[in-house]
Amino acid sequence: MRRYLAVLAVLCLAPSTLRAEERWMTVLLDGRKVGSLRIDRQIQGDRVVTSQVLDFRLTRARTPLALRTELRSTESESGTPLAFYASTRMSTQENLATGEARDDGTFQVANTVGGQSKVNLLIWPTGATLAEGQRLTMAAHGFKPGTSYRLRNFDSIRQQVANVDVEVIGDEVVIMPDETRRTLHHLRQSIAGAASDRSVDIWVDDNGFIHRSLAPLLGFRLEMAACDIACAQAPDQDIDLLRAAMISAPRPIVAAMRVAPIRYTITVRGAIPNPFIDTDEQRVKPLGDGVYIVDVGFGSRHGDEPGPLAEDTAANAWVQSDSNEVRSLAQRAAGNATTDLQRMRRLRSFLSDYINVKGLDVGYASALETIATRRGDCTEHAVLLTAMARALGIPARVVTGVVYADRMGGASRVFVPHAWAQAWIDNRWISFDSAQRRFDSSHIALGTGNGEPWRFFAAMNALGKIRIDRAMPGAALLDLPPPSNASGPVAGGRGAP
Repeated sequence: MRRYLAVLAVLCLAPSTLRAEERWMTVLLDGRKVGSLRIDRQIQGDRVVTSQVLDFRLTRARTPLALRTELRSTESESGTPLAFYASTRMSTQENLATGEARDDGTFQVANTVGGQSKVNLLIWPTGATLAEGQRLTMAAHGFKPGTSYRLRNFDSIRQQVANVDVEVIGDEVVIMPDETRRTLHHLRQSIAGAASDRSVDIWVDDNGFIHRSLAPLLGFRLEMAACDIACAQAPDQDIDLLRAAMISAPRPIVAAMRVAPIRYTITVRGAIPNPFIDTDEQRVKPLGDGVYIVDVGFGSRHGDEPGPLAEDTAANAWVQSDSNEVRSLAQRAAGNATTDLQRMRRLRSFLSDYINVKGLDVGYASALETIATRRGDCTEHAVLLTAMARALGIPARVVTGVVYADRMGGASRVFVPHAWAQAWIDNRWISFDSAQRRFDSSHIALGTGNGEPWRFFAAMNALGKIRIDRAMPGAALLDLPPPSNASGPVAGGRGAP
């Protein structure tokens, strides 16, 4: 992989041309310290290099989970993008993305996930900005209350642009972690078209540097606040992400009940559009005021759900279905099966035993990494099963939702976050769960995706706001007509974007 452009720039600069500043922020989740953010900004001649290193520590069922994200952008003094670097560590391996501007205006981009690297060319999106460009844009628009404008933020991890609508709320006195008071400009940012409860609030100084931020994350409130290095690196506090995301069941969901359809009555707090999805195995009816009827277990029916998209058959950085390792493992598992249904059943059965170490310390691993380590939890099962299906030419996708557990992480009779796979077979989507060894009506789907981690996390934003009020069993539910959408729109079939 080519050396990052900024490294060469640093080596070539004389000390007198280098100016650097370092800032720290403490990271809180629902008021408990879980990490730190270090921001370095260097002016190297006519270039500005901004580095951000986020360390984040959580636990899942008392198992520590350490996450690290490192971003670096190189821009001109006017904010023109020149290079980017993004490193994420959500598992045992580092995932890396780098981009460098070429003379023809395109960017040469290299992505490495699960040890597999790919290089391509990117036409830089019109108006897209990195860290310095975003700061300059905010400062240029000023901080008069009521001012609104749009930013085009480039996500260097995904290499995609987010259209962000910015509203200036006004000046506020903010108490910082060291108990000093600062007058800062309050801005509210929201992804264009997203729900209002997913907006991010930031407090900036006159130059557009952020000193505090508040954002929703997996049903929690994520806060970052500027402080000194001792404050930022103070010991973290334990917060069990899995335990906090659990949903109490209104009754025991016994094994005999799970094999038949179940009708759930569910209440969702907050303005969350389409928290559940319609699939060939699940039907959703909104009743209003955040109440939904969710019927699960229509496995004998052909639904009205659309067929596969292009992303349901293609390889990507996390679902490496075009790699020799995935193809070989899929062929080995499928054996001499002659139908897609038989192949999927064999893949499911094979993976249930192949991933032989339950690794709650794995945040999110790619298919190739899971093949190598044979460890992980439901996300690793779902991603690898999806990759193996696509390697055999079977359209497949990852489903994000919750599933019932008699006991998990010290809690009893709860629904816990979960992921599984769906395959397109005989003109319908059929679920396969290699982590649980079976799919049943205790699975409630929140969204679907192509196997990339941000799809999974986006669908989980409703967690912490869901209450299951009732679970009614009965095979007679199979004879119910499709729910009417007279009370409101039925949730879309593709889930979170």
